[in-house]
Amino acid sequence: MEHESPPEVDWIPQVRGKTGYDRFGQAGHVGGTPDMLLEALSSAILGLALAWAATHRLSHRLPARPLVLSTGVAGALFGAFVMHSALDAGHLLLVLLGAVIVSVASLSLLLRPARRLRRRSATA
Repeated sequence: MEHESPPEVDWIPQVRGKTGYDRFGQAGHVGGTPDMLLEALSSAILGLALAWAATHRLSHRLPARPLVLSTGVAGALFGAFVMHSALDAGHLLLVLLGAVIVSVASLSLLLRPARRLRRRSATA
């Protein structure tokens, strides 16, 4: 007696068509979309502007200016990358918000404590 296989029934619906990165019809396209370029340039400019503002406002509490400027840009680009990966295309304002948040957070890590006047204790 030969074993017959059951008729093919799709118990789990299969994904038809393009998935993942190819879902917008850009298979074989090297590089990104113009939106991605706009996100990257906008976030780099925002990070540079935030770092420049921080160097002018808090220069006495920050290290060398080139380090601050590069940290602001790198933080913004990383924030834009994370937000673009999480949200996908079409959310420019949210991607830029994520870029600003990560840039400010990375710049805050460079801050030194403010110098305070040391008071002598009454018992000394």
